Amino acid sequence: MTLYRLLRHVNKSAATAMAVLASIGAGITMLNAVFEFEGLRVATGAVNLAGFGAAGSNALALLMVDAQHYGLLIASIFMGLWLVPLGYLAYKSGWFPKALGVVLIVGGACYLVDVFAAFVVPDFGKAIHGYITIPSIIAEVWTLVYLLVIGVNTKESDARIRAAA
Repeated sequence: MTLYRLLRHVNKSAATAMAVLASIGAGITMLNAVFEFEGLRVATGAVNLAGFGAAGSNALALLMVDAQHYGLLIASIFMGLWLVPLGYLAYKSGWFPKALGVVLIVGGACYLVDVFAAFVVPDFGKAIHGYITIPSIIAEVWTLVYLLVIGVNTKESDARIRAAA
């Protein structure tokens, strides 16, 4: 919400899309914690599943862990999609380096390629995962470091924006 409030003056629609996509991704991620937790409960015997037998309980635990895994892949779609409007807003705002905006957009696209490969060609997805996520990691860490260390100087940026107009 802070990024939305900071960047809504640049383009309200893009800022809204950014906030909505980030919220959806966070919501799916939190919902996936339920599957992880329940899978753990089944695996440790905290839930009485004697009717399923040992093999049935193991299968149910694996099903829940699998559901959690694929749910996180779906959440990754939204984690990538929200970087695109953020990159656009960073590029247009004048408060961030233009290169950061470009890297954010590329990072968002890399998230989507990673998820697409994981769903369509899982073996290839595993092979490229370590490489395809590098731009996303760089974009997210650069944004975080920029905001924490340098920050956004709205007074100087507002003057530059008025001068450019």
